[in-house]
Amino acid sequence: MTQEMETIQLEFNDKLSTIDNSKALADLRVEYLGKKGKVTGLMKEMKNLSNEERPAYGQKVNELRTGIEKQISELETALSKQAMEKKLAEETIDVTLPGRTLEIGGSNPIDRIVEDIEDFFIGLGYEIKEGYEVEQDYYNFEALNLPKSHPARDMQDSFYISEEILLRTHTSPVQARTLEAQNGEGPVKIICPGKVYRRDSDDATHSHQFTQIEGLVVDKNIHLSDLKGTLELFAKEIFGADREVRLRPSYFPFTEPSVEVDISCFKCKGAGCNVCKQTGWIEILGAGMVHPNVLEMAGFDSKEYSGFAFGMGPDRVAMLKYGIEDIRHLYTNDLRFIDQFIPTEDGGELNESI
Repeated sequence: MTQEMETIQLEFNDKLSTIDNSKALADLRVEYLGKKGKVTGLMKEMKNLSNEERPAYGQKVNELRTGIEKQISELETALSKQAMEKKLAEETIDVTLPGRTLEIGGSNPIDRIVEDIEDFFIGLGYEIKEGYEVEQDYYNFEALNLPKSHPARDMQDSFYISEEILLRTHTSPVQARTLEAQNGEGPVKIICPGKVYRRDSDDATHSHQFTQIEGLVVDKNIHLSDLKGTLELFAKEIFGADREVRLRPSYFPFTEPSVEVDISCFKCKGAGCNVCKQTGWIEILGAGMVHPNVLEMAGFDSKEYSGFAFGMGPDRVAMLKYGIEDIRHLYTNDLRFIDQFIPTEDGGELNESI
C-alpha cells in the first residue's frame, strides 16, 4: 500500500509540472482529490485491512492528500499571479493619450426659457412662488373675479376632479393665495412658474398640458407705466436689445384695464415675415392692472393699493425664440430634436438656428 502511495505521488508530481493554466489544474485536482479520485480511492481500501493496520494506513493517506492539496494551492497562487501580470502588461494605459469626451445632455428649451425668465425677474427683486397643480375652484376662479356664473369660465375648458376640485387652468391661484396670506399688507412682488392644464386638442400650437409663468406686483402707487416699463425690459432681455413693445386693449376678468402685449418681430425687424404673419409684431403675453375686486377679496384696500399682473407661456416663447414649428416637439423626447439643444464643446450657447 505504501508503494502505491509513492507511485501516486510521483505520478502527480510529473503531471503537476506540466500544468500552465487554471483549467488544467482544476482537472488535475478532480483526478486525484475528487470523489472518484486516486487519493480518495485509497481510503476505500481500508475495508480490506485489519483493525490494527487501519490507523497507520489512514494517517499515510491523509498525509498524501494534505501534501497534494498544498502543491495544488501553491501552483494555483502562482498561476493567478502570472495571469494578473499578463493582464496588466496587456492593458497598460498610455497616459499621454487625449481624454475621451463624455457626451452630455442639454436642458429642454422650456426649462431653458423658464430659467432665463426666473433669473431676469429675480434680478428685479421678484420672489418665485409655486403652488398646487390640483387646486380648489375658489382659488382658480372665484378669488380671481370669476364667479361660477361668469361666462369667461367658458374660455378655459377645465379638468374637474369634483365640483370644487380641478387641475389648475393657470398659475393665478398662486397669486390669489399669496395675496390672501399677506393679510392686506403689501408689497407683493412675485412670479409663479408651473404646469397648467386645459381640455384642448393637441396640435402644432396647442397642448392639454403646458407651462405658464405669471407675475404679480401689488403696492402703493403702482401704475400701468410700471407694467409697460417692466415688460420692455423683459422683451429686450429675452428677445434682444432692439425689441419694441406695444400694448393693445383686451379683456381679462381679473385685470382692469387689460392689455395684450406684442413685441416687434425679432426675425424681420418689423418688416413683415412668416413668423409675425406679415404684421411686424408678435403677441407674447396678456397683462393688466389688478382688478379692485381681486384686491378686495384678498383683504387689500383697493383705494390704498394697486398692482399689475401678467401671464405668458414659456412654451410659446421657446417656439418663437428657437424657431420651433410644433409645440409637440417640446414634449415627445425625440432625440433628433433634443440633440439640437446640447451645448457646444466650448461651453457656448445652444444652437439657436434650428
